[in-house]
Amino acid sequence: METKINFKSADLIQMEKQFRVHFINSLGGFKSVALVGTADASGSTNLSVFSSFFHIGAHPPLIGMIFRPSPPERDTMRNILNTGFYTVNHINETIYKQAHQTSARYDKEISEFDVTGLTKEYKNGFLAPFVLESNIQLGVAFKEKVDLLINNTTMVIGEIIEVFVPENCLSHDGFIDLEKANSITCSGLDSYHKTVQLDRLSYAKPDKPIISLLNK
Repeated sequence: METKINFKSADLIQMEKQFRVHFINSLGGFKSVALVGTADASGSTNLSVFSSFFHIGAHPPLIGMIFRPSPPERDTMRNILNTGFYTVNHINETIYKQAHQTSARYDKEISEFDVTGLTKEYKNGFLAPFVLESNIQLGVAFKEKVDLLINNTTMVIGEIIEVFVPENCLSHDGFIDLEKANSITCSGLDSYHKTVQLDRLSYAKPDKPIISLLNK
């Protein structure tokens, strides 16, 4: 193991801005990354990549995401607040470059679906567009907006009300095989990764040994 470099608070503050952004964004390790699809009241669509998702609860099924400070105005958030619905679409290794391109700041009148070549998909009457090329798709209803005063960011909480997942990726106990679905992960702001499963372990209890659930 190589010698570790020690960074203190003063060192972080004095870092060059872009270096600090990449450095701090990488510290959290691998993150969920997905495309958020929305539409405004007139049906104009928006698509944007996010890597700030986190599980909040399973009953009801809640998912959270963080929005960076505004301005500039965030089309995704405006559409969510105005319509109450959005989609979360897993990114796979066939579309990650197109997904990354959605982070560019296009004018409101331009749909990221159109400029990236990704396909908007409406189904079951859901008001927001899914990404056809995504293998795992979530339909989400807006539930709560929380302004975080510490850094002027915003947490948006939604309830998962619709899920589309490939049949061969769903295990008998409800576990979803993300590798089989070809879902990828990310680190920092611009690094995308495939994954390799090491193991899946039994529920930890004080009086029982941990066992592997793979090939069980």
